[in-house]
Amino acid sequence: MIQTVSTRPFDGQRPGTSGLRKKVTVFQQPHYLENFVQALFDILPVEVGPLAGQTLVVGGDGRFHNRVAVQTILKMAAANGIGRVMVGRGGLLSTPAASAVIRKHGAYGGIILSASHNPGGPDGDFGIKYNIANGGPAPEKITEALYARTRDITEYRTLDGAADLDLDTLGTTTLAGMTVEVIDPVADYAELMEKLFDFDAMRAWFARGGRMRMDSMCAISGPYARAVIEGLLGAPAGTVVNGEPLEDFGGHHPDPNPAHATELIAAMSGAGAPDFGAASDGDADRNMILGRDFVVTPSDSLALLAAHATKVPGYREGLAGIARSMPTSQAADVVAQALGIPAWETPTGWKFFGNLLDAGKATLCGEESYGTGSNHVREKDGLWAILFWLNLLAATGESVESLVRAHWKRFGRHYYSRHDWEGIPTERADALMAALRAQLPTLAGQRFGALEIAQADDFSYTDPVDGSVSSRQGVRLILAGCSRVVFRLSGTGTEGATLRVYLERFEPADGDHDRPTQDALADLIALADTVAAIRERSGQTAPTVIT
Repeated sequence: MIQTVSTRPFDGQRPGTSGLRKKVTVFQQPHYLENFVQALFDILPVEVGPLAGQTLVVGGDGRFHNRVAVQTILKMAAANGIGRVMVGRGGLLSTPAASAVIRKHGAYGGIILSASHNPGGPDGDFGIKYNIANGGPAPEKITEALYARTRDITEYRTLDGAADLDLDTLGTTTLAGMTVEVIDPVADYAELMEKLFDFDAMRAWFARGGRMRMDSMCAISGPYARAVIEGLLGAPAGTVVNGEPLEDFGGHHPDPNPAHATELIAAMSGAGAPDFGAASDGDADRNMILGRDFVVTPSDSLALLAAHATKVPGYREGLAGIARSMPTSQAADVVAQALGIPAWETPTGWKFFGNLLDAGKATLCGEESYGTGSNHVREKDGLWAILFWLNLLAATGESVESLVRAHWKRFGRHYYSRHDWEGIPTERADALMAALRAQLPTLAGQRFGALEIAQADDFSYTDPVDGSVSSRQGVRLILAGCSRVVFRLSGTGTEGATLRVYLERFEPADGDHDRPTQDALADLIALADTVAAIRERSGQTAPTVIT
């Protein structure tokens, strides 16, 4: 029986760049998740179209509270007239796999439960976001309508006394007239990968003795990596490590970067290390690429994949364009210019790539935060990027390091780093950005040692497809010679505010490509702190994470 439950709004349910993320304890509050889900069901008929009888995809990365949340959503979906829900076995679906399932089966949309690379467990983080029919994150029109509805919601609908469903057995059942199909979370995704990449060449690479270490960080990529890399490609058992998804990610921070993937970096060091190393994050949409004693930056990875794309079957016909988030280095732009294709610069957030991909204006996309993807889905895709690299190793016979160094020798090197100042009190962070923005009219032409600021602005983006405008997307200081400093507050944390400072320095093709990154960026680091008065205004003495 459908039950209508009275409720009151909760403050702070505005989705960020990747949905709503809060501490698990916040989501465990009575009515908190229900309010958000009902608000979503309330606005979708207005913003998208009739919801009754439609198909939704539901799943998450398996973190703590995932199973409970899936059961709640299923009951509310039935009470709100949804016709069919496809849910991954165990309530599991990686974010890119959810996008693939939505697209393949023509679903109305999907609800994805994840806080991505944020820590899990009872004291960790949880998240929820809605993806539209193209498989991509909901645009701002929908998320803003959703937020507005959370502020005046007074009731939600669920099922009274309905038992939890068995999510561990494949098959179809019904719940108050709604069809619930428990699907293999890997099958559709693996099928898609086989269409894009040369599996025969990759099998041969392993057969010739190629060695790989794939660290799934006790997160959702484990089942996918084992099925594809060890199963379909024949890599030796044990190639995938930390491959069992755990609710607390084994106590680790499932963020594939040098600060948190130290175990993988150590395993990839020394003459006896594997040829290829990779890692993915909590919901499998991010990737980290390594060679033996060699770490590839995400910006270089995107640029290199674009430069070599025609070596991979799915991209044999070439690229329509390359899109990158504004803070990501300009390495991909240089490749796009060489290929004679457009280079698009968007705000941070994968949702901004969706229109470009749907309109055929871009084929590959990437963000500096270890996210890379293409038009095969509408999310960044960690395992896809890893398989792309593996395909290139198999096709060229080169090592990871030799491919990157050859790329620098042809296109130049973009020294790049991100400094995160985490946990700044929100009012301090807002004041810092306000003071920085107040300086913008006077910064152009100012010199700081040998550096001169040529341009200073607050990035604004006009979508070339629908004309929508996104303003105040990050402060940019642009210097001569393609160097940049970018400041923005992150929308993916759950405590305080995180100031991200992005630093980029270009070294030409015939320049010095072997300097330690932080040394090469030292004058830009000093400039950033001077202009923004970071230490003074944040109350912190140093960045908490440097990648």
